[in-house]
Amino acid sequence: NSAIVETWSSDGGATWSAMAKTALPNSSAGIDAVTLADGRHLLVYNHTVRGGPFPSSREVLNAAVSPDGRRWQAALVLAQEKGAEFSYPAVIQTRDGKVHITYTWKRLRIKHVVLDPAALVLRDMEGGAWPREGKTE
Repeated sequence: NSAIVETWSSDGGATWSAMAKTALPNSSAGIDAVTLADGRHLLVYNHTVRGGPFPSSREVLNAAVSPDGRRWQAALVLAQEKGAEFSYPAVIQTRDGKVHITYTWKRLRIKHVVLDPAALVLRDMEGGAWPREGKTE
């Protein structure tokens, strides 16, 4: 699949809508998300498609934030390197409000990143494209 898919429930999970593609690309890689204490949603994923121009596949790992789970804004690039792989993210928010993200770093180790979600600078993704600025490493 070339996009993250979504399904919605309005009855506490008893029934679900049909799955539908979102505007967010996916390279057939794992994703993870958390609903933050302030009600927003934070998604960690590879904002790429398989076989596309750099960055492609899993050469970049991104975090995006949404107020409603439908409209997403770019938050930051966690990792990016040509020929590398950043994959299998996991994300939680702890009682102190910090967000902890772990992911496979270059298939060599697990990296742990701690974020303050209140400090994230959000940017619109014009036409679904990730903004150029905002890289952290």
